[in-house]
Amino acid sequence: MKPFVLLNIFLIGFGLTRAQSSWDLEQCISYALKHNISLKQSAINNEINKNNSDQSKASILPSLNAGANHVYNFGKTIDRFTNTFADNRVLSQNFFLSSSVVLWSGLSQYNNMKGNEYNYLSGVEKLKQQENDLSLGVANAYIGVIFSEELVKISKNQYTITKEQLDRTQKLVNAGSVAKSVEFDIKAQLANEEVNVTSAENNYQLSMLNLTQLMNFDSVTNFSISRPELNIPESQLLENNINGVYELSLKNQPSIKSGEYAILSSEKFLAASRGRYSPSLTFNASLGTGTSELAKDILGVNYTGYRPSGDFTRKGDTVYSPITELVTKKTPFADQFKNNVNKSVGFTLTIPLFNGLQSVTNVKNAKLAATNARFAQDLTKQNLYKNIVQAQTNAKAALNKYNATKLSVDAANESFKYAQQKFNAGVISSFDFNSAKTRLFAAESNLLQAKYDYVFKLKVLDYYQGKPLGF
Repeated sequence: MKPFVLLNIFLIGFGLTRAQSSWDLEQCISYALKHNISLKQSAINNEINKNNSDQSKASILPSLNAGANHVYNFGKTIDRFTNTFADNRVLSQNFFLSSSVVLWSGLSQYNNMKGNEYNYLSGVEKLKQQENDLSLGVANAYIGVIFSEELVKISKNQYTITKEQLDRTQKLVNAGSVAKSVEFDIKAQLANEEVNVTSAENNYQLSMLNLTQLMNFDSVTNFSISRPELNIPESQLLENNINGVYELSLKNQPSIKSGEYAILSSEKFLAASRGRYSPSLTFNASLGTGTSELAKDILGVNYTGYRPSGDFTRKGDTVYSPITELVTKKTPFADQFKNNVNKSVGFTLTIPLFNGLQSVTNVKNAKLAATNARFAQDLTKQNLYKNIVQAQTNAKAALNKYNATKLSVDAANESFKYAQQKFNAGVISSFDFNSAKTRLFAAESNLLQAKYDYVFKLKVLDYYQGKPLGF
């Protein structure tokens, strides 16, 4: 068999395996946490915060810079290395190495570093909170898919019952036992239930689309979920003390930790702003050298003759002085580089006296930011408590609705069985029969909705207690 045929068979088998595999809730959440686009964007923003934190730490270290100049001077100028006049083009070069470090700045740099570090940690907790919220959203969508799938089954079951009833009625009509109008009534009901099946299937596809979009999964057709056994633990609500759940949430909810880090960050930035009132002391050091093409080395002196010096002896004789000529050569680059080395060390003290109220304004704004961070944390705690109370209340209401709907389904089921027997016996009309069946369908739909609504409300309570989301 050719290799490409084997490859195609493997790919087809892989696709079928993927299409037939079912995902549980944990797998859906895990996939979503890795592929959700919003989470990826938040992770990138958090990396930026980390880079800013690392940069503020590095800013405390001494700076070190190196440089060089390569300059051509034209016209009359004084060469800085030979200290001589030049009236033509002169090439000079300068090389330097400099370093400085802030010895004291009112701890402004240190506090700024800690502020950025806490800001990064706050972002880490925000990202965790987003992951938790996404997990809860995936759980809601996952339960929504199960609910939609159950509703499709109920709708199809209702359609099957009506189809069987239509077949039975048509036989009775052909035998002359039932009027033709009864057949038409049941056909109309069958058409309505076919619409219900189509609507339920559409809602199921939309539920699947909602789940896969949260997961950022690339296909709906090759995706299916497993159906867990969902029990209704009524006693669980009795164990969920609101204050106890709230205390647990304060310890495990990332939004609370994020707010705490945000407060610490704002306090450090406030301290950094106040530190700028303080004088700053900086240590500086430099090392440099340079070269010039005018630099020359003296090799010797040549005597070329004598000339009157302008002086006379006591006898009146003219005094002659020798005429000399220096023998030179250009100083080599390496010698100039070594001989022209200069070094410097020093301290710079800067005392802020007035800078357009910039420091004052920065301190005021930092104070307001710190106050706002505390208000935000208080509001987060209030909303957390409110959400827990609401979740507990909603769970109890969902449980009560579920229990009540169960009784309604039992009653509607008995009523339908009785109506079906009477309709088959010709005692009641098709309208009464369809009414009983419609009541049963509504009751079953309400029970299904109440069941999954209650299950999700319990998951919300688990979420606030820091429990893993799963079945």
